[in-house]
Amino acid sequence: MKTLVLTSFLSAFTLAAHAADKDGFKPLFNGKNLDGWEQHSGKAEYRVEEGAVVGKTVAGTGNSFLCTKIKYGDFILEFEFKVAKDMNSGVQFRSEFYEKETEAEIKGKKKKFPADRVFGYQYEIDPSTRAYTGGVYDEARRGWLNDLKDNEAARKAFKPGEWNQARIQCQGDHIQTWINGVKAADFKDSLTPKGIIALQVHGIGDGKKKAPGEEVRWRNIRIKEL
Repeated sequence: MKTLVLTSFLSAFTLAAHAADKDGFKPLFNGKNLDGWEQHSGKAEYRVEEGAVVGKTVAGTGNSFLCTKIKYGDFILEFEFKVAKDMNSGVQFRSEFYEKETEAEIKGKKKKFPADRVFGYQYEIDPSTRAYTGGVYDEARRGWLNDLKDNEAARKAFKPGEWNQARIQCQGDHIQTWINGVKAADFKDSLTPKGIIALQVHGIGDGKKKAPGEEVRWRNIRIKEL
């Protein structure tokens, strides 16, 4: 009888797992805790609440990143996010950090990277009037790679104060992004073929111009490796 019960449980578990992955996507966040993630660069506060990762600004720290422990190369990444109206944020992909201060050559120019400073491609989350959410910024490296100044449809697709759907697709040197189903960025760049994924909380300096405590939320974070 015990064997039958155990067999039934394992069969049900296997079927449930198969159903969850039938479209090829796997969750990066379990909705309960931050297992599989680690914080780098700054000291913003991260917690889990109601099935979402919540990032909160704090004063006196630089940009903060909650990073996957695994690196990804070619993939489709999907997630939902909701951000405070005066906050800047983003999601890193194919990004990196050095364990100690390192000087590297970027497109013919030498650049020093402080220890633990996350850098690389970023899906911009920008609720300001500029409305560049979905554009791609090269964090701490080269700046904008694909802004949205000529993409009015994408700039209008962001929903202030609501949950938004994001999609990032990387295959070889081809990088594409979407915001709520609208194509945002579409370009080619081969500087970094593989790296971590990270949830950014932008620094606010000493907290005098922007009060600490603003929050950004992410949920349903899932990836399909290509």
